[in-house]
Amino acid sequence: MGPTSQEDGSSSATSSPLQFFSMTPFSPNLGSPYPWLRELKSEERGLYLIHLLLTCANYVSLNNLENANLCLEQISQLASANGDTMQRISAYFNEALADRILKSWPGIHMALNSTKISSFSEEVIVKRYYFELCPFLKAAYLITNQAVTDAMEGEKMVHIIDLNSSEPAQWIALLHTLSSRQEGPPHLRITGIHQRREVLEQMACRLNEEAEKLDVPFQFNPIVSKLEDLDLEKIRVKTGEALAISSVFQLHSLLAFDEDIMQKKSPLQMSQKTLGELLEKDLKSSTKIDRFLSALWSLSPKLMVVAEQDSNHNGSTLMERLTEALYYYAALFDCLESSVPRTSMERITVEKMLFGEEIKNIIACEGVERKARHKKLEKWVRRLNKAGFGNVKFSYLALLQAKRLLENFGCDGYRIKEENGCVVICWQDRPLFQLSAWRFRR
Repeated sequence: MGPTSQEDGSSSATSSPLQFFSMTPFSPNLGSPYPWLRELKSEERGLYLIHLLLTCANYVSLNNLENANLCLEQISQLASANGDTMQRISAYFNEALADRILKSWPGIHMALNSTKISSFSEEVIVKRYYFELCPFLKAAYLITNQAVTDAMEGEKMVHIIDLNSSEPAQWIALLHTLSSRQEGPPHLRITGIHQRREVLEQMACRLNEEAEKLDVPFQFNPIVSKLEDLDLEKIRVKTGEALAISSVFQLHSLLAFDEDIMQKKSPLQMSQKTLGELLEKDLKSSTKIDRFLSALWSLSPKLMVVAEQDSNHNGSTLMERLTEALYYYAALFDCLESSVPRTSMERITVEKMLFGEEIKNIIACEGVERKARHKKLEKWVRRLNKAGFGNVKFSYLALLQAKRLLENFGCDGYRIKEENGCVVICWQDRPLFQLSAWRFRR
């Protein structure tokens, strides 16, 4: 992450690497409202915010709520959802740490959240803003579509299972590509999975309309279900259909059920091995993610493309997760800092309702409630190999198209690199998202 300057000339979070910060002792007797904090320069403020966040997380871990509260108060003096990168990200980590403390008193936490309404229209707007402001979804869709096009060359019947069917733009682009095939378009069937019926209805309407315009034989099969409740045995692949599966930022949520199973093991088992060791040893056990991948494998897909966040946010301790998440989300916030004005309501909405909620889930939640369990590429490669899938290299054309998209996005800093046939999308040198392609292997 390279430093960027905006409005007040302050530098981004990239000038505040965690490893260069000396952890000076925290003094709980500084008083409020700490007027000296306002005199800190931008880089000093960023470093001190990191120090405060790590110190606060440590106090929260120790259940030292008095000192944690003092840290939260100081962070609130410096953080701002409208400030520079470090101020903005600190505001959301501060909120997440406070939420974790409040969960210690379930009655208070429930009372404070009892009137919150999850608006479907707001969710749609946030995803639309994210799609427009950041290139990551566009790149994932482009690479996936090219992989599908390459794998399905010559096929007359193509079936795609979309594990999160919410963005018609991806499949509209594929329809255009298939319509121009020299041998003519195949019959395309998409099984779209989403927990909201209205999302699938909108998808069906848009895709049917586009397919009709392009004269592509098309069928949309909607399945209303959460991913963890999906019964893959009900999905039928017809004779003669070549199957592709698209999973964009979905599989990590199933890892929550791994921990749930580990917690149900006997105390003797848990005392003999750490949770991490048990999870590693039990990769082949009957956990939710293993059963799900086994069911996907049994469908004999010609191609499966998996896109995931490339970071380890599934550490067993709060300090592990907070440190890793600070790096990761500082890079994401820096992306927006480099290309979108700080006063942009679209940017503020994405940061609060998408990134902020992910941060809160990573920091404040535990057990099956913690869905944002992102893993590094090598972990997914191991897991998918053990599930019986064989790795498929992305084509040169897929990589070239993705590189051009990132180069033309409007700011320097986005990178794409290949790792053993997989793709990693970076901001500067920081890996952010990964894509890998797989096939059925006996």
